[in-house]
Amino acid sequence: MSLTEKQKHDLKKFIKELEQYKGRHTELVSVYIPQGYDIVKIIQHIQQEQGTAMNIKSATTRKNVTGALERMVQHLRLYSRTPGHGLAVFSGNIAAEGQQDFRVWSIEPPIPVQTRIYRCDKDFELGILQGMLETKETYGLVVMDRRECVIAELRGKSITIISKHTSNVPGKFRAGGQSAQRFGRIRENAAKEFYVRVGEYIKEAFFNNQYLKGIIIGGPGPTKHELIEGSFITNELKKKIIAVKDITYTDEFGIHDLVDKSQDVLAAEELAGEKKLVNRFFGYLVTKPGMVTYGEQHVLQAIGNGSVDILLLSESLTDEKIESFEQEAKRMGTNVAIISTETREGAQLKDFGGIAAILRYEVNTET
Repeated sequence: MSLTEKQKHDLKKFIKELEQYKGRHTELVSVYIPQGYDIVKIIQHIQQEQGTAMNIKSATTRKNVTGALERMVQHLRLYSRTPGHGLAVFSGNIAAEGQQDFRVWSIEPPIPVQTRIYRCDKDFELGILQGMLETKETYGLVVMDRRECVIAELRGKSITIISKHTSNVPGKFRAGGQSAQRFGRIRENAAKEFYVRVGEYIKEAFFNNQYLKGIIIGGPGPTKHELIEGSFITNELKKKIIAVKDITYTDEFGIHDLVDKSQDVLAAEELAGEKKLVNRFFGYLVTKPGMVTYGEQHVLQAIGNGSVDILLLSESLTDEKIESFEQEAKRMGTNVAIISTETREGAQLKDFGGIAAILRYEVNTET
């Protein structure tokens, strides 16, 4: 599954906080509880570890480990059952040497925990949470006509060009001395040869991609249908085709156009959702300026009077700035969308100051 920018921001913030703590010895405790696992068994296991920790030779380390485990047990007893996505819990003494300040943190991750882990170390074990920030699911993008083909990959919000290819199909005007019929056959044969090559390029790009969710093909005219309806693409990959779109261009611009034209099939993906929100803001800015506001002071004022429906914050803002706006939004029941800078729309919002809002009702903008 793909994370929303809000989920990513919250998870990054959680990880960043825990990364700053370092143990003097192996005394920081990390526990991952998989979804569906009996939390009572985890508590029993930690209590057993408390008994084992009493054998640690260093009095300071022994006190820190047993104290961290005790705080973790107390925290876990607050749960009647393991949350739906599992649980990650961290505990330790974060005070300066010779002092005590035992803390415990927990998070229900946005992606289900699959692995059970118990670890005492000098650092908290954050690898599983960090791995959740990596977008793995991809879409294959293909734009083509008889002249050229571009193959790309959409991962999260990032578009990566994989390869570009040109054909040997002659132009529409035949050389002197050739009959129209013979020239037509030459063009058709060259086109089929190109389709065979394109099928191979698509196979090379996507066949072994275990995270491929679907392939979208676009281009002008009937060429894309000829490619799909023929035997040029393997049956396995043909089953992955989720949309075919009519677009004008077959270069890199055509790839971006294909993503824009495919928002119906990408509607469940955050990319389309973010683009739609930002486009809605800029659309209102032109047609109904009373439905939006932007700039730090104007937006804060609008949040304060309860008129903001959706707050748009660019991920380029500092964590402190995002957090302060989130707190204000939460206080007033305002929805928050954190917008990536990896899309054209996201970059446009960043250039616009990075702080904007869609309002619940139209306000009078006349002075």
